[in-house]
Amino acid sequence: MRYVDIESVEPGQILGKTIFSVNGQVLLSENVALTVYMINTLRRIGVSMLYIKDPQYDDVEIEDVVSDETKRLIVGKMCELFESFRSGKPLQPRSLSVSVDTLLEDIMRNQDVLLQLTDIRTHDNDNFMHALNVCTMSVLIGIQLGMNQSQLKDLAIGALLHDIGKVGQPTDEPETNNRNHHTWRGFEALKKDFSLLVAHIALQHHETIDGRGAPRALDGEAIHPYAKIVAAANMFDNMLYHRDPQQRMLPHEAAEHLMALAGVKLDLEVVQHFLKTVSIYPTGISVRLSTRETGVVVGQHRGLPGRPIVRVVSKDADGYIDSKEIDLAKHTTIFIEQVLS
Repeated sequence: MRYVDIESVEPGQILGKTIFSVNGQVLLSENVALTVYMINTLRRIGVSMLYIKDPQYDDVEIEDVVSDETKRLIVGKMCELFESFRSGKPLQPRSLSVSVDTLLEDIMRNQDVLLQLTDIRTHDNDNFMHALNVCTMSVLIGIQLGMNQSQLKDLAIGALLHDIGKVGQPTDEPETNNRNHHTWRGFEALKKDFSLLVAHIALQHHETIDGRGAPRALDGEAIHPYAKIVAAANMFDNMLYHRDPQQRMLPHEAAEHLMALAGVKLDLEVVQHFLKTVSIYPTGISVRLSTRETGVVVGQHRGLPGRPIVRVVSKDADGYIDSKEIDLAKHTTIFIEQVLS
């Protein structure tokens, strides 16, 4: 499979991964031949990237830290919880807790897999996929930091619900110390039904260690370690999926930006561990190498996310197809120069 920009998809190409609605219903099934109408509909509902089948890369498998089944389970529970919050009903933490146990089982089982962050996002599921991405990244960082199961669960729940204060709030409040800011709204809601620790993750996830964050401009020592983790994960996902498409970054660009903020706005140790857990060149993406060859990322190295395995496919003068794989972890003088759409 290849991971491509919606603008480069052509009618007749085969969809590589099923696209689901926010309530778990199938929008488009894997292996369907895409039509002009389907492509335009995907654009309209906010899809920007997707997987397509390619005979040259049929053997390439996308490893997921969290299974599609677990993702749908978590999103479903979050839909219920957010609706309860919107209508003023109790949040029912026990139901979410059971689902989070399943999520943690997936992450612990696949903790050595680099996180891809390539789930297909739409206008309807964007907030839920953001929360799930932030949660998964946060737990992977927590594992790197040596947290136990109980700590990871608190971190996971806080990360999933870090933006609950935005529910029912049409626009975010300015980054000022006022009680209408979504961090305060989230804190006030969560402290009623969840632990104060979970509530403080929501309250502090926009604080920065230089004391210029929101809503209270806390300095680094006053920010809870869990909130520092969620802050980094939240910032990274927001850079990838910014509301303004023109401001979105590719994963390697967002990683560079995060590194620049390490020790300035974000906790240095958190960022260092974060960069070991996320694929900055997702499997299936097309790249141009410093050798001027173009290829597709087909494999990853844990701990070396910037040095994936790239398959280069070319035709000779007689039309025969030649294929070779370049492992950038071994070919240390070859670099990725550009990510192609």
